[in-house]
Amino acid sequence: MRLLLGAAILALPLPALAGQVTGTVTDATATRTLAGAEVEIVELSRKVEVDRDGRFRFPEVPAGSYTLRVTYFGTDTVERSITVDQTGDLTVDMTIGGPNDILVTGQRANLASSISRQRAADGVESVLTRDSIGQFPDQNVAESVRRAVGVNVLNDQGEGRFVAVRGLDPSLNASSLNGVRVPAPEADTRSVALDVVASELVESIEIKKSLTPDMDADTIGASVEIKTTSAFDRVKPLLAGSIEGSYNEYSDQVTPKGSVNFSTRVTDNFGISGGASYYLRKFETDNIEMDGWGTDDNGNAFADSVEYRDYDVRRLRTGGSLSLDFKPSDTTTLYARGIYNRFSDQEDRRRLVIELDEDPAASTGSSASFDAADGRIRVERDLKDRFEVQTIQSYTLGGETNTGPWRVLYSAAYSRAQEKEAGSIDPIVFRRDFEGEEGDDLTVGFGYSNYLLPRFTVGGADAAAFSDPSEFGFDSFDRTVLSDSTDREWTTRLDLTRTFAFDGGSFDVQAGVKGRWRKKRYDLNVDTFDGYDGDFTLGDVLGTQTYRLADLGPVVAKRGERGFLDANATGFELAALDSEFASLAEDYVVGEDIYSAHLLGRVQAGPLRLIGGVRMEATENVIEGNTVTLDGDEETVAATPNVIRRSYTDWLPSAVARFEATNDLILRAGVFKSLVRPSIGQLAPRFAIERDGDDREGAFGNPDLKPYRAWNIDAGAEWYFARSSVLSAGFFYKDIEDYIVTVTFEEDDAPYNGVYRGIAFTEADIPLNSGKATIKGVEVSYSQSFTMLPGALSGLLASLNYTFTDADGETFDGDTGGLRDIPLPASSRHTLNAVLGYEKGPISVRLAGTYRDKYLDEVQAVAEEDRYVRDHFQLDASARFRLTKSVQLFGEWVNINNAKYVAYQSGPGSRRLLQYEEYGPTLKFGLRANF
Repeated sequence: MRLLLGAAILALPLPALAGQVTGTVTDATATRTLAGAEVEIVELSRKVEVDRDGRFRFPEVPAGSYTLRVTYFGTDTVERSITVDQTGDLTVDMTIGGPNDILVTGQRANLASSISRQRAADGVESVLTRDSIGQFPDQNVAESVRRAVGVNVLNDQGEGRFVAVRGLDPSLNASSLNGVRVPAPEADTRSVALDVVASELVESIEIKKSLTPDMDADTIGASVEIKTTSAFDRVKPLLAGSIEGSYNEYSDQVTPKGSVNFSTRVTDNFGISGGASYYLRKFETDNIEMDGWGTDDNGNAFADSVEYRDYDVRRLRTGGSLSLDFKPSDTTTLYARGIYNRFSDQEDRRRLVIELDEDPAASTGSSASFDAADGRIRVERDLKDRFEVQTIQSYTLGGETNTGPWRVLYSAAYSRAQEKEAGSIDPIVFRRDFEGEEGDDLTVGFGYSNYLLPRFTVGGADAAAFSDPSEFGFDSFDRTVLSDSTDREWTTRLDLTRTFAFDGGSFDVQAGVKGRWRKKRYDLNVDTFDGYDGDFTLGDVLGTQTYRLADLGPVVAKRGERGFLDANATGFELAALDSEFASLAEDYVVGEDIYSAHLLGRVQAGPLRLIGGVRMEATENVIEGNTVTLDGDEETVAATPNVIRRSYTDWLPSAVARFEATNDLILRAGVFKSLVRPSIGQLAPRFAIERDGDDREGAFGNPDLKPYRAWNIDAGAEWYFARSSVLSAGFFYKDIEDYIVTVTFEEDDAPYNGVYRGIAFTEADIPLNSGKATIKGVEVSYSQSFTMLPGALSGLLASLNYTFTDADGETFDGDTGGLRDIPLPASSRHTLNAVLGYEKGPISVRLAGTYRDKYLDEVQAVAEEDRYVRDHFQLDASARFRLTKSVQLFGEWVNINNAKYVAYQSGPGSRRLLQYEEYGPTLKFGLRANF
């Protein structure tokens, strides 16, 4: 390949005398630079994209007279005649846009900026930007990304957290901050919960679905690239701030949010920018969960465990960012960027649990009744009092040097993510067993006519005991002494590019190296207390419910157990074996070093752009965990450390083509190979087994897991059919080897038949490489600003995108011992985003809807026990009114339709509820100002 590349370079007709043309592109108001604008030297058919600082550069330009053409989405093309002397370089500063072009603020500015950068991109890409006064369309990064083509978000407690691209599992994506991969704060995953990052700290988000050799190859869905502000993003200084209140209907409380952003060029060559954000959110969730579904002798379905959960949550998100930008010379730009985000979560969950030992005493197709005379009915009332903190921070030093035909990029970075708990009570349990003896005359009936909201009734002579807090004695509590998940990564990078000009275009050769040194560790220490020397009942810590779906009866007060536990600490009995087992079984340390190199060529010849090359990534792992066995019969815990080393190398070719068929029509195609490494929790050699008589239940890691490896194909077309308007369509295909699912095996299920790595089990969860999978689909997107309409109608904007994904794979079938077909976990067949906006004068209004089809959430050994999540549609609205040029009022209505979260099993017969949650709408209102 190197010989062919060298021969191609020598064969090009190079100019004898050449200089360079450089410059900047800004809007006509000289407010901000216009990243994504395209600059072309018409006579040479050479074209470049303006970078985020507004700069462009053409090296190796022969002496002569030329036409310099600048295009930017949503405004007229600008041309200027230039003359390049034989003796040196030329600097040209361009402005674009006129009095009727809104390129700076509002929805139209966001649309113009996003589509301009998408249009100029090499491959298939979606871009989200904020405008020049620091406004981003949504409240956190995950919520913002939801609006992009083919993107949806998986929620947690009603708030967007994990990004799903083209309907695929979030673990198949990768995320970066300022070009550096973001480590994951949560213990067992690589997926990054992007709600930790406040959108006020972000300048742009790029969702890159096609990879080129200079990009990290650890994604199959997309690479989500988050960039914070640069002082050179704007020409004029910026100081912006906002203050708002957030009201959740269920919690009936107003909580505060505030932010500040600034950017200024201290001198022509030095600038500073940054921001800070504070957001306190209080909300409530009503939840029902069911498990242990089966059928009785009458063929009627019932669940043997039913939980009614009452969540009260307090979340505080704070963050700050700072960027320093410096140009020590005309050829070099240096930068230092840092971002810190802290996300704390106080969760109080009160729960009523009803566990049933025997089949129903009576049943129908929509009801079941249980009698304590037939078997024990266990009733638990407990409290989860958990406080955890997640932090994500990233610091980068880097720069760019351009000298003649050479371009050098260099950077070094450190990232750290952590999730930490210390002192959480999870949970404290009060129990009453009804066992059909004297004083235990109890019946419990369930109505399933509405499968989403199963109702319960209590009867029998002793039904009053069900609701008497003094009848529920202390059973146990778990105290998290420490749960510490820490993920660190160091990164260095060096890229070198040489440009060769030829008649009709240019040819770039780029080579680069990169090193990533990552270490993730998890340390868990739990104390379990299962006895108390004295009287301790629910009546001692009694509270009131905030639950709307049913009357739960007595509940534990929020954090009401703290005073009693502190005052009576010496009276509680430590379950030493359970504590030791839980503390040893989860610990791990995973080291992962990735060394990569790439070589690519880039040809720009008139309307055609070609990029091709190869990337090499060598991965080295040192993985540590424990084999831990709890023997309930012998009352012992045995632990053996495991250390496993492994390495592998991947060669990853790619090619991307972009062709401007006309000024309004762009065609794209790409093919590339990529990989996704196994999640940390799946990979860690943690082998935990609990023995109780003949039962041996296990949860096992699998250090032999291979990465997902995939060939990817993208093809698409974009038609810019009118001013501020685009219609696009694309096709994608992915062929995946060794995708991973976690399967629950019984002792008779093939292929293990009750033995894994020499450990016998009767039931175990095991992650496995499950063969091949194929993903194919189409994306269609439409965006338009209706400026051609008369009068007030010219303020209308619309955006609509739809993605169809067909993601099929195979997994082990515990019934047959063979394979069965499944949709890939977390893959939605249909996703849809729609936005209708209006912006005219001081008024800006937006109505947004997002839809995600059902998806497979968890795979079990048999199909009827697989867990699915129901389809989800959410409607949001926002409005802004500009009081003055610098001050505006705004309001948002989030989750207008009170969209629910529902998980279920498919049958047989009908859907069986596993989880139901509802959250209620949230209203936000406030004031935003900029100077």
